[in-house]
Amino acid sequence: MGKNIFITATNTEIGKTYISALIVKKMRDSGYNCGYFKPVLSGAVLDGNRLLESDVNYVIKSSSLPEKPENCVAYYWQEAVSPHLAAKRAGVSIDVDRILKHYKFLSKKYDYMVTEGAGGITCPLRLDGGEKYLLKDLIKELEAPIIIIADGALGTINSTLLTVEYAKAQGIEIKGIILNNYKTGDFMYQDNLKQIEYLTGVKVVATVEKNQNDIVLLEELWTGRRRI
Repeated sequence: MGKNIFITATNTEIGKTYISALIVKKMRDSGYNCGYFKPVLSGAVLDGNRLLESDVNYVIKSSSLPEKPENCVAYYWQEAVSPHLAAKRAGVSIDVDRILKHYKFLSKKYDYMVTEGAGGITCPLRLDGGEKYLLKDLIKELEAPIIIIADGALGTINSTLLTVEYAKAQGIEIKGIILNNYKTGDFMYQDNLKQIEYLTGVKVVATVEKNQNDIVLLEELWTGRRRI
């Protein structure tokens, strides 16, 4: 599937879109032909079939990505609920092949892709007809390593450890953890970072403070070389 990193999180509203925008912007500003894809999207503001306001619009605007929002998402709905429920209420069934074809078509334009999930790693996409198709199943079909976004504050050790252990049990490669809403110099946040790395064996590859407009990345996440 090419050089693709999948952005997931310990829960919803952790900052996947915010971090995805920072990563795409950083890659593009550093001269890398990086694209963006969000397989399923809910909670959008629509004008007919046009996306007026959504996570996708935010990433495109923040990173100056030359794409129409509708090109970067396979399914989108107005109701801010889980994808499986949004699809059911819209009278459609999420077709995984459609998502995979959309990704393949879009990724042909780019050397690197950032794919952003919905909710956490177990977010359900299809729960009809006895089928249980979760976000982790799509990650595996895309053959994508993941970056886990976690909040830097109190309670993050438990949720991050659970997410990491689940991903490992599913055979999913973890490229790293990014702590969002981080407070540099705060003893609790520093200890959270230390214990997360110790307990999971996974490196925290970046910390991001509130309203931060840049991110320091390990280029080795894709290429095995320096920091950007």
